[in-house]
Amino acid sequence: MNLYLRYFDKETLVNNVDDAIEFLRSIPEIALDEELEADIREYAESDVFYPKRYKVRQRVYFIIIKTLAETMLDFKQKKALRPVATPNVNERRDLTASVVTRLTEMRPGWYEGALDFKRVVMIPATGKHEYRDTHFVAQCKANSGQDCYNRIVEHLRSRVDGRSQFPSAKGKNFHFKYLGMWK
Repeated sequence: MNLYLRYFDKETLVNNVDDAIEFLRSIPEIALDEELEADIREYAESDVFYPKRYKVRQRVYFIIIKTLAETMLDFKQKKALRPVATPNVNERRDLTASVVTRLTEMRPGWYEGALDFKRVVMIPATGKHEYRDTHFVAQCKANSGQDCYNRIVEHLRSRVDGRSQFPSAKGKNFHFKYLGMWK
């Protein structure tokens, strides 16, 4: 793993930490103490791949970037980028479709739904209102996950301030599980 360092128009690509520290020592504006040197060594040895910047003075930094590039030209032309694992478009569509399908699947019975929403509450000391994150869990008879969500939100709307905010049934703030058939 190589290290790219830059401070304004001074830059270098080195293959070890000692060379990087020597480069930083050659710049008079950078006060390289033992603590900073230890932090740079720790960053170089870690599994962290994001760029790291170090403050020289107010609004002035130098940066260090880990790279697989062997030469400065390769680095500049971005030829040695680490491959980033991103799901392709079809996989994301399949995941979204499966969430929606599971949500709308007709399966009458008992459901347990958990909803995280922003509830408006009044602070008695000041008389002002604020949003509070609220977790609500209920068991109800429903025909599908969507029906369970609708019943929970309908129940809450009649009992909390009208300015409260409810998440989408398709989002990460609503979870449900099928408990079984009703009798």
